Amino acid sequence: MWFSINPRSSVPIYQQIKEQVRKGIDGGLLEPGDRLPSVRELAAQLLVNPNTVAKAYQELELEGVVATVRGRGTFVSESARRASREERVEMLKQMMERLLEESQHLQLSREEMEACFHEVLKEWGGGGNHAGD
Repeated sequence: MWFSINPRSSVPIYQQIKEQVRKGIDGGLLEPGDRLPSVRELAAQLLVNPNTVAKAYQELELEGVVATVRGRGTFVSESARRASREERVEMLKQMMERLLEESQHLQLSREEMEACFHEVLKEWGGGGNHAGD
């Protein structure tokens, strides 16, 4: 799985990592039993302190999303499940609301936001279904 973080975001980096693991599961990119990158691997990839990645993994483990096997790694837990289509739509709405809040902070008009959205959608291939149900 490919992770990326936004160091300028108001969301703490460890939280961004947690969200991406959850989104990977919800979107079907990560299945139960899949191995996550090691703490050191992911820290090197993201150029962050290994303690940040460790904190994200520890919280995910406490929440039952992942399980760590000493000497083997961190894996998506067997109890982790992909979100239903309705749950994924709700998650998307919440992400869009955060995006709208950010665009208001940037003082962008509705027309500018819509134009930007359509431009990105066009670049992305028209918004076709990139991940099946």
